[in-house]
Amino acid sequence: MIYLDNAATGGFKPASVQNAVLSAMRVSANPGRSGHRLSLALAEHVLACRNLLSETFEGYGYERVVFTRTCTEALNYAILGTLKPGDHAVCTALEHNSVLRPLEHLKRTQGVEYDVAPLDKDGILRPETIAGLVKENTRICCVTSASNVTGQTPDLIAIRKALPARVFLIVDGAQGAGHISISMKQAGIDALALAGHKGLHAIQGAAALLFSERLNPDPVLFGGTGSESFNLDMPDFYPDRLESGTLSYPAICSLFEGLLTVRAQRREGEQNLLRLTSAFASALAAMPKYTAYSAPNGCGIAAFKHNVLPSEEVAGILSDRFDIAVRGGLHCAPLAHKALGTFPDGLVRASFSPFQSIREVNALVGALKKI
Repeated sequence: MIYLDNAATGGFKPASVQNAVLSAMRVSANPGRSGHRLSLALAEHVLACRNLLSETFEGYGYERVVFTRTCTEALNYAILGTLKPGDHAVCTALEHNSVLRPLEHLKRTQGVEYDVAPLDKDGILRPETIAGLVKENTRICCVTSASNVTGQTPDLIAIRKALPARVFLIVDGAQGAGHISISMKQAGIDALALAGHKGLHAIQGAAALLFSERLNPDPVLFGGTGSESFNLDMPDFYPDRLESGTLSYPAICSLFEGLLTVRAQRREGEQNLLRLTSAFASALAAMPKYTAYSAPNGCGIAAFKHNVLPSEEVAGILSDRFDIAVRGGLHCAPLAHKALGTFPDGLVRASFSPFQSIREVNALVGALKKI
């Protein structure tokens, strides 16, 4: 199969990641939960991964790195753990349901208000549009690092500058992290949610929330932490305050090795994805039965539609007849499709890996011509 669904989950894992997971699975110990030598050794490696995450994204130290199972969970920690009744939030039309559904839940259950920044007539998200929605009680602003529908990458630095200093900037890094440069300190990001299994080359179940010294989210999950076991409340220090239950050591090991790959190859990978999406966009422009919705981008996302066939039918044909994996539909981002005018049918999304070549582009183009 030609796998072009990397925006959902990276289809290729480096050998170092695979080997790290296999090695971790041979170790039956719980990091940080016991005082024996093996548990302590594993805890040291977990700490090394926290430090590497903080260094890679220019964060605020290992204490401000919390491991989660998914990027969705990390965003829930940041949003649900920060907003209170009477607060207001701003998000954008490009956001994933991992942002929209927590906000909608708080709106229904706690009276939290939120507004959605629209795209302009060219389909671009403008910082001034976001800033124009800020109110006196606005507490957070949620922005994606890259649209999982089109690959558009909002200007996070410009958005931060447009916002009042009192507003926390929460960034969904699911699609951008590992592909484009993200610096928390340079961009003024207060919380960065990461999905390890996409551009960071880790396995599913590896994710993290990095947050600044300004932000102190309350726990939304309660249980054992291995620290202050005498205390029936959650510890008042991070990361323990947000980390209940046993960490997935194999997932963390995969994330550590994936980060090393990103640090060594990110720029090269970004340039390759720009080449691939540019080549695909040029080829699609020569096919009148298709319409493109993505400009060339360093995240590898190419969204398009057939002018007659529904998106999910095209995705099904590509899978069944040509053994090419893409994704059709709404991609868990309904507001993005409403803004693009592609709701409710959605789009076909091909998403390339930095490890792929023009061969995969040519295969997709050839199949689309036959369709």
